[in-house]
Amino acid sequence: MKQIYTTTLRLNLSDEDDRLAFEYLQRIDKKKYRSYSKAIVTAINEYFERQGKLAADPYLETREKEDAFLKRVTETIENALRITPVFTQPVAAATSETADSEELSAALDFADSF
Repeated sequence: MKQIYTTTLRLNLSDEDDRLAFEYLQRIDKKKYRSYSKAIVTAINEYFERQGKLAADPYLETREKEDAFLKRVTETIENALRITPVFTQPVAAATSETADSEELSAALDFADSF
């Protein structure tokens, strides 16, 4: 079997998809892709691998979107917690055990509401 196969890629710049592909090829990272061939091979392989995964698991794309959304929410919360100042209040001596137990009960009810 032949080790190198040569083919021609013809792009019609009047066609929007072809023009977009041409623009991507013009801007490729030469350090990552040594040639158009390497970029095209990578794109073709990733495309058909993804099509195979989607055929095997039709909900893959939905789960990926949900995972990305949850990651953004988590990162946003973590960032907010990092920049939010922590306010401390001096702990006052409890005047009655009833007030403490009511506060504890209210806190536990609030936590259970989630």
